[in-house]
Amino acid sequence: MRPSLRQLRAFVAVVEEGSFTAAAVREGATQSGVSQHMKALETQLGVRLLDRDGRRMAATAAGLRYYEECVAALRRLDAAGAGLAAIERMGGSVRVGLMPTFTRAILAPALAAFLESSGGVEVTILEAYSGVLTDKVRAGELDFAIVPSFAVSSGLHARRIATNREMLVARAGRTGKHLAPVKLADYGPIDIVLPGPLNTRRQSIETYLASNGVDVRRRLALDAMIGTLEFVAGSDWVAILPAVLAAPDRDGARFEIRPLDDPPLRSDFVLIEPSRSVLKPAAKLFADLLTREALRVSALMPG
Repeated sequence: MRPSLRQLRAFVAVVEEGSFTAAAVREGATQSGVSQHMKALETQLGVRLLDRDGRRMAATAAGLRYYEECVAALRRLDAAGAGLAAIERMGGSVRVGLMPTFTRAILAPALAAFLESSGGVEVTILEAYSGVLTDKVRAGELDFAIVPSFAVSSGLHARRIATNREMLVARAGRTGKHLAPVKLADYGPIDIVLPGPLNTRRQSIETYLASNGVDVRRRLALDAMIGTLEFVAGSDWVAILPAVLAAPDRDGARFEIRPLDDPPLRSDFVLIEPSRSVLKPAAKLFADLLTREALRVSALMPG
């Protein structure tokens, strides 16, 4: 007897969620139902796929190998279904997660182009920081999200879409060297606004500051992008922000923007999607438009 599609989906969910309970919630099943699927699957295959590791279920070596095969099979089935749907029409819905970095400078033109090309597709966009977006993509609540690069865990597929030069952002006229490269170690003691401790970008910025001898007088953690910009514009505090976010202010009217130099600091952005499925045609179109716009805007900035 061959494993059923329901068994394969349940097994993938258990590996990715780490428990029968969480897998059952994701699959709209009962905990006992998922447990029965796993027992039947191990019996049919004649091999142990899961072990209990404390409070979590963990895949055995054989289970990890089978998990990879299951994910590949589910992606192929999803691609086949998406292909048939595309032949009929590009309808349905698209659920996208974006960081404030992308909603400020990238979203509007990409969204306008998408709506013009996609007919009656229903669009839902969630703005949040990387941790929230990653969890929602893994759970299948979003078709894809764009986040800073990170060590991708099980349940996710990622591809890099853009690399950005990081910029020092200060109030306009602070040094009179707008768009000129800056060696932050020579900039003097700084009061700096940083992302919160759980933000993916926080560690990379802190590492840069420490490894390059930057004199930091005070730190302020603020996970509110518009709030950060408004605070910096009206004070002597500074922030380090990606070029793609700083691009709308490249005229220097409100902010002095300077690429970090000697050494430069760059950040990668990746598009993440559930590993068990492929992007629907409409979602792929939107992802391509966002990528194209990110590259266009990044090219406007020095570095």
